[in-house]
Amino acid sequence: MPMSALRRAVAATFALAGALTLGLTATPAQAATTLNYAALGDSYSAASGVLPIDASNLICLRSTANYPHVIAAGTGARLTDVTCGAAQTKDFTESQYPGVAPQTDAVTADTDLVTLTIGGNDNGTFINAMLACGTAGIFSGGNGSPCKDIYGSTFDDAIDANTYPALKSALRSVRAKAPDARVAVLGYPWITPAKADPSCFAQLPVASGDVPYLHALQAHLNAVVQRAAEETGATYVDFSQVSEGHDACRPIGTRWIEPLLFGTNIVPVHPNALGEQHMAEQTLNVLGLD
Repeated sequence: MPMSALRRAVAATFALAGALTLGLTATPAQAATTLNYAALGDSYSAASGVLPIDASNLICLRSTANYPHVIAAGTGARLTDVTCGAAQTKDFTESQYPGVAPQTDAVTADTDLVTLTIGGNDNGTFINAMLACGTAGIFSGGNGSPCKDIYGSTFDDAIDANTYPALKSALRSVRAKAPDARVAVLGYPWITPAKADPSCFAQLPVASGDVPYLHALQAHLNAVVQRAAEETGATYVDFSQVSEGHDACRPIGTRWIEPLLFGTNIVPVHPNALGEQHMAEQTLNVLGLD
């Protein structure tokens, strides 16, 4: 090859290499970012009663199969899980048990994602209503609406007067710690069907007329949770449609919530592993992370 042609070839090679180098420098590959994820909330968040139990904090009866762990596994997020059974809204800013820090301590300015389920334990709404209606149902032989007749709007009134403002306060405390984080507030999947199911009385001993009463009470609580979420800039994750037909009266493999009696969880009237899985899937879908 003549020297002039060789020089031209070498120059062209260096020019091409330079162009490639400039191109790589001008458009660097985008590094994948890992979400910093804080999971807060009560036993529905903790999956109390679902195995395996998180041995790092036995008092909170937290499961490593809870929906936060499912979400973290699906997104590759860095999870800080402080969910705790029996938590109330006040436990976001106060210690629930000795040695258990306020839940919002897990939220920092670097937090990208927060999920939570909270409100059902305020005023003892869930446990008091289930025990009251279950007891009344047994004594009535499953007939009538003895719980509704005795308590009327008592539970609903307490939700409006106490739970709603407490929810807003708790959510504001989360927002104050992480102004830029996405906050997802989950509703509660259906515990009871909308109408009485006589075949379920042995597992969920609620009188026929009190089944829709409890269903309406839960709908009211979820509506208040949604209202508080929207008013504090959080995203509400709705289960009113997707959990229909998966209540505690359904058979194993269909139900997401275990019944009061003869269930498979050590903690009754709580989500099972299937329920936690679907709670995670719905949350990922609503947030656009699926």
